[in-house]
Amino acid sequence: MSIIRALSPITISRIAAGEVVERPASAIKELIENSLDAGATEINISVEAGGRNLILIQDNGCGMDKDDLDLCVERHTTSKLMDDDLLNISSFGFRGEALPSIASVSRLTVKSRTKHSEGAWCITVAAGEKTPIMPAMMNHGTIVEVRDLFYATPARLKFLRTERTELQQIHEIVKRIALVNPQVKFSLNADGKNIARYEASEDLVDNRLNRISQILGNEFAENSINVDIQREQIKLSGYISLPTYNRGTSNDIYLYINGRTVKDKILQTALRIAYQDFISSDRFPVAVLFLDIPNEYVDVNVHPAKTEVRFRDIPLVRNAVISGLKNAIFEKGQKTSSTIAEDTLRYMKPHSSLSMNQQAPSFSSNSYKSYNNSSFSRPKSEEIKLANHFFEPSAQNFHSHTENNNAPDEQPANSYPLGAAVCQLHETYIISQTENKIIITDQHAAHERLIYEKLKQDILNEEIEKQRLLIPEIIEIDEYNIDKILAIKEDLAKLGLNITKCTDKSIIVHEIPHILGDCNVQKLVRNIIDDLLEFDSQINFSELLNHILATYACHHSIRSGRRMNITEMNSLLREMEGTPHSGQCNHGRPTYIELKLSDIEKLFGRS
Repeated sequence: MSIIRALSPITISRIAAGEVVERPASAIKELIENSLDAGATEINISVEAGGRNLILIQDNGCGMDKDDLDLCVERHTTSKLMDDDLLNISSFGFRGEALPSIASVSRLTVKSRTKHSEGAWCITVAAGEKTPIMPAMMNHGTIVEVRDLFYATPARLKFLRTERTELQQIHEIVKRIALVNPQVKFSLNADGKNIARYEASEDLVDNRLNRISQILGNEFAENSINVDIQREQIKLSGYISLPTYNRGTSNDIYLYINGRTVKDKILQTALRIAYQDFISSDRFPVAVLFLDIPNEYVDVNVHPAKTEVRFRDIPLVRNAVISGLKNAIFEKGQKTSSTIAEDTLRYMKPHSSLSMNQQAPSFSSNSYKSYNNSSFSRPKSEEIKLANHFFEPSAQNFHSHTENNNAPDEQPANSYPLGAAVCQLHETYIISQTENKIIITDQHAAHERLIYEKLKQDILNEEIEKQRLLIPEIIEIDEYNIDKILAIKEDLAKLGLNITKCTDKSIIVHEIPHILGDCNVQKLVRNIIDDLLEFDSQINFSELLNHILATYACHHSIRSGRRMNITEMNSLLREMEGTPHSGQCNHGRPTYIELKLSDIEKLFGRS
């Protein structure tokens, strides 16, 4: 007797529902996309108990007549794939799975009316069982009501998170869809309270930034770079943040392909590579990017959730995105984030004032010791020691702009963008001034950028100096990774790192870049391997090389604690003014902060 049997239609529908409807937010995504496909310009979403008890979507789209309403809850029925061409899909929905999947695990009611019909119709489906269509009362459009989601599959309920978490997921998916549809009005209500409202805009180009500001805030709008590029048949537009305006997570990266919100590794890696010179590997930019590409160049029929895609020509897309974003950052990303100065001034505001009659705080022995060791007070013996040995050798020599090293810069303060150096605080920060600003420069972060740009130029001109190891270093490597490192040995040689194969599980390092000095060769090579594994085939060696050079620069720039005279400080500032991207170090930290004199005067009540 055969033990193989056909599954029942209801079981099949519930299995399919598990792929399409993972949680309330995924059900709402599918329903909103149906509304957009129907041409809706206003979509209202209401939920109760994080979407468990109720999901209500109302739109003013084209609506459905009685026959279409009866078919819409059947599996694999759709109005969006008329010629069965899966390689030319221009609508959000096309699989005909969303409504029947939701209906198989909930109590679903759909009411709809077309603009020209005399009345509305209503259909109800409970756990996959349809009831007869009934007349209803409503204006044109569609209302979808989902009650008791997953009541037909109780096991799925156990995997839902708290109501607050599910509501956060719902809010996030509404934001993602609203960002790419500024011409549509969205409203989200939860348990009777309005959570979000996004008004519609008629002009897509001029008002896209307005919608972004509504959702991501004015700060991002003020610290963003406009992206608008065309490469062959690929168009990339949107907004990305200044390098110094970054986040600790990737939550504020919004990627779209042909208007569809996606989670695509190709685009995510391209974005990360574009910022590689400017942001630390554990930081992320804020980005809203829209990629428009001919439908036949991208396959959206990869997963029922439709958030994953496949590109026909991956290198074309990757290279276009990377080059486009890099050019945008290079042309417009020189300045530092405005929030840096604002945060600095906020921290400087006095929280309390000390009146003339109040007693000044007393110092304990520990606090006096701490105060006495600060940059403003130093034991006499230490001052003499530092006077005898005022400067340390640095990784880069700054050329004097004046003959007297101890004389202040005689150029007018307002003749340079970064001003004239005045002093150095805590042997770390250079204070300079222009006519109407005070500028604080982090000497290590600034020099790190200068070193990095110089290394890149040396690589370009093939001027990297090498030093041969007296005793070659043998490094054990996993047999699965040794081929990866050997495949780029010629490229590594251009960087000053000379390796050869020793055994099937080891390599020998003969030379390293001279600038590294006495470095940990084992750690260096293993870091390169880690980068190769992380980026895999999504990055070429020239991009990986920049990542390696950034690490070199970090460890061989002026360190905090090195004293500099006025001439050296001014030389550093002048080199910064002539160096690309000197507003931030390789890790995305600002190299300097500009404080307007007028803002500082407000702190003291002078204006």
